[in-house]
Amino acid sequence: MKVGIGLPSTIPGVGRASLLDWARRAEERGFSSLGTIDRLVFANYESLIALAAAAAVTERIGLLTDILIVPYRANAALLAKQAATIDSLSGGRLTLGVSVGGREDDYAVSEVRLDSRGKRMDAMLREMKEIWSGAERGFAGPIGPPPARSGGPELVIGGSADAAFRRVGEFGDGWTMGGGGPDRFAAGAEKARTAWRAAGREGEPRLLTLCYFALGETARQDADSYLHTYYGFAGDKVAGMIAGSAAVTPETLVQYRDAFAAAGADELICYPCSTDLRQVDLLADAVL
Repeated sequence: MKVGIGLPSTIPGVGRASLLDWARRAEERGFSSLGTIDRLVFANYESLIALAAAAAVTERIGLLTDILIVPYRANAALLAKQAATIDSLSGGRLTLGVSVGGREDDYAVSEVRLDSRGKRMDAMLREMKEIWSGAERGFAGPIGPPPARSGGPELVIGGSADAAFRRVGEFGDGWTMGGGGPDRFAAGAEKARTAWRAAGREGEPRLLTLCYFALGETARQDADSYLHTYYGFAGDKVAGMIAGSAAVTPETLVQYRDAFAAAGADELICYPCSTDLRQVDLLADAVL
């Protein structure tokens, strides 16, 4: 199983140096991917722009939105062009993880109805796939640039609803779990494989998952501070559960890595709770 690392793009206090130095160091230490998580009403860097910046200072490491919330973005054509641009500039390193999200404030400020997100998601994914395949949309022909990979960037679908697994078979190259333990992952992975086979797809879907981590002397404080802030919209109980699940020792990270590998994960993305660059080395020393 591959192990990737999240960019600190949603952590309060992140800046240019911490983001770019983090990307460079993650590649030097041999992580498989740089991941971003996504929201709108928060003081974070926008996911695609953060990955574009990371792409400019790296050469090998994968670039992953895990996930990007699609339905509240302006339109499918613009999003397809943005993703294809990053894919082309990075030499085909983009994996576009997508989902519908569920935060009311993100949809309200986007002037998109929350209850329309499922239908909007299907329509946008269908249009994006057509654009990446070269469908003509105007006088100049197709919307470019052509993505590095024929048919568009690798597309993985996030979510646990039946519709999410149906989208894996219809549109995706795989499935990503946004939170939960190895048992929950194993159950979701089987649903993804079932949807894949039902759609007549060959091979196997790519299967990804994530965890949060903080290491060092202030690990528990860092995890509690960041995750209670980021997930505060869900209430103290849920935020506390997420903070409590963060790996704050190397031993816990090894347990997570091995348990998710045994559950069938192809890649585990470890998301930080601090912008401290030393976290990259501490994580690499623990799990690579």
